[in-house]
Amino acid sequence: MSDLYVGIMSGTSLDGIDIALSRFNETHQAACLDALCVPMPPELRQQLLDLCSPSSDELFQAGVAGNAWARLAADGVAQLLARSHISPTEIRAIGSHGQTVRHHPEHGFSLQIGAPSLLAELTGIDVIADFRSRDLAAGGEGAPLVPAFHHWLLSSPETTRTLVNIGGFANLTILRPEHPVFGFDSGPGNALMDNWAQRHIGTPYDADGRWAAQGEAHQELLERMLCDPYFARSGPKSTGREYFHEAWLAEHLQHTPKVPAADVQATLATLTATTIADSLRRAAKDTSELFICGGGARNAHLMGLLQRLLPEQKVQSTEVLGVSPDWMEAMAFAWLAWRFGQRLAGNLPSVTGARGERVLGALYPA
Repeated sequence: MSDLYVGIMSGTSLDGIDIALSRFNETHQAACLDALCVPMPPELRQQLLDLCSPSSDELFQAGVAGNAWARLAADGVAQLLARSHISPTEIRAIGSHGQTVRHHPEHGFSLQIGAPSLLAELTGIDVIADFRSRDLAAGGEGAPLVPAFHHWLLSSPETTRTLVNIGGFANLTILRPEHPVFGFDSGPGNALMDNWAQRHIGTPYDADGRWAAQGEAHQELLERMLCDPYFARSGPKSTGREYFHEAWLAEHLQHTPKVPAADVQATLATLTATTIADSLRRAAKDTSELFICGGGARNAHLMGLLQRLLPEQKVQSTEVLGVSPDWMEAMAFAWLAWRFGQRLAGNLPSVTGARGERVLGALYPA
């Protein structure tokens, strides 16, 4: 049996399903051998968005959408293995995050759909899924989980490193030598910007932040949004579309009418950058090295804002560490499947607030 694993991650941006073919070993070495992103069909994307807020017949809708998600993921796995000339029998397991449709750690649950049994049936590969619920059962937030992978792979014995993953939402991982890892969700990443771009310029996202760069951040709107109590909370904390959504933005816009659409986009980009920078100053003033991953690492305007807000730091992509910012999260869920197979913990209590380390995930045999 090989040591190959496939990680599948579909985040809050809902732009596609990231799939990474990875290898790990006990000496803290990892390699992403190949990866691809399967674009999210507009109909499925809308179904998943609808499930993020209360609606009628939710159980049926979740079942249908979960099956569609699994079929799309299985097609992606087949494509990836075919072009890598690897048989499904060579893959030890798939680590599938699924698609989060509700995240309510204050009530002890986080729901990811993705029909893992169907995924195992279609691929002929064992699937490890449902990673968040065990941490929640132990009193944790169930998120973020990627900091454990950051710690395992990218810790430095000499300097404090902070990694910021900017997907739909942004989370920080603070890696201090000989100290517990600290991490939390700082707030919105790309989600609000993506929604605004889709609504006003008809594109899935603001490519390279070019539209935001044409606008000017509206100071009153920015200050009003920054007053949200979430930003003042210390970690452990996690968030999602249940909290920061279009209605949240609309409520703030009611108090600042007639802001041009490009200025709203510029303000949302500044909100993301400011909340990341503020979080870094509060929780990791001793950071020596700052690295960005996720889709935000490809947004030149956002990276420029971060650099201006953090002039004492060199804002860099994780590419300089040898890890593509595009595939970090998919690799992390492949790693969590590897940890499950080793019966090793996948969470960090200092990050999630759980009562202790736990083996995460559940097995769905092929």
